[in-house]
Amino acid sequence: ECVSGCVCPEGLLDDGKGGCVQEKDCPCSHNNQQYSPGEKITVDCNTCTCQKGDWSCTKDVCYGTCMIYGSGHYITFDGKFYDFDGSCEYVATQDFCGDKNSSGSFSIITENVPCGTTGVTCSKAIKIFLGKTELKLENKDYKEIQRDNGDDVKYWNRTVGLYLVIEASNGVMLIWDKKTTVFIKLTPDYKGKVCGLCGNFDDKSNNDFTTRNGLQETNALKFGNSWKQSSMCPDVTEEIKPCDVKPHRKSWAEKECSIIRSEVFKICHSKVDPTPFYEACVHDACSCDSGGDCECFCSAVAAYAQECTKAQACVFWRTPDICPIFCDYYN
Repeated sequence: ECVSGCVCPEGLLDDGKGGCVQEKDCPCSHNNQQYSPGEKITVDCNTCTCQKGDWSCTKDVCYGTCMIYGSGHYITFDGKFYDFDGSCEYVATQDFCGDKNSSGSFSIITENVPCGTTGVTCSKAIKIFLGKTELKLENKDYKEIQRDNGDDVKYWNRTVGLYLVIEASNGVMLIWDKKTTVFIKLTPDYKGKVCGLCGNFDDKSNNDFTTRNGLQETNALKFGNSWKQSSMCPDVTEEIKPCDVKPHRKSWAEKECSIIRSEVFKICHSKVDPTPFYEACVHDACSCDSGGDCECFCSAVAAYAQECTKAQACVFWRTPDICPIFCDYYN
């Protein structure tokens, strides 16, 4: 039976744009964008080349990154996004996992304190234990404390733009914006060997809620409570919804945070889902009600911009009116 329509002549293939091409000239698609044969894109730390309609990628093993930002937002090494508001010190990540006597080389602790009056918490200080060295990052500065026991682990620090970067010889890197955002980067050697609020870095996000006792949890609060450093701190029993507590701030928060869903970030929307970042932004803009509300909003938008940059979508979103940065000063 005849079916009306257009088909490509024998030996040619439809290129998806209304044309017919030879197989070797087939385009590739990634994030709803078309790429011609021979074009290259970067995915994480690997380079992919379009060949005959398929991607051919290098197979380098990449650093893992965990991000903690704003009032209690976490993105684990394996990409799980969750919120946890506890006022205490918590293990962000460490390689002291498993049995009590297991040896490890590092531990990173985040000290969370209330920010605003709604009960949400922000990271106030970061402690890094590298062998016998303890580093404390607080009040836009850091100090070193030498302890008696442990190995010598070398580390370097440098300032890059807004960030303080600590890099250690054991493959641990920490990037801190001197406010409430911290990125923890680990080399692939640590895959599956770490534990804490940042998950276990085994490329599977469904088992990231592993408690200190090694149990699988589905509830973020129970999981988070298990990683507190002191049994004196109270457990978190309910998720805080600051926009319900401060409804008069909600419309302002939604209006400000709409920039994440707007045309400004359009080139990023197909690469990084804006929804969890928008919701986190509204949450933070509602909660920071005792000064610093602009800083909370700016950190939340900057977190999305950072993920966009990682996905090769560079967005110029700062303006003289919206979260300006005086680059000359930081340069």
